Amino acid sequence: MIILKIILAILLPPLGVFIQEGLNSNFWISVVLTLLGYIPGIIFALYILLAKGSVRV
Repeated sequence: MIILKIILAILLPPLGVFIQEGLNSNFWISVVLTLLGYIPGIIFALYILLAKGSVRV
């Protein structure tokens, strides 16, 4: 499941955040960042998954 979340965060950053956090402010921040630029959306989504989520590297 961890690998799937990371792959989703790279392909569709808001979807990866949604699966991890649900429909909260982090999801909407991810949507806005992805619309402004794809790379910031990916960075934010990976931050949410790796730093705040259950995924530990």
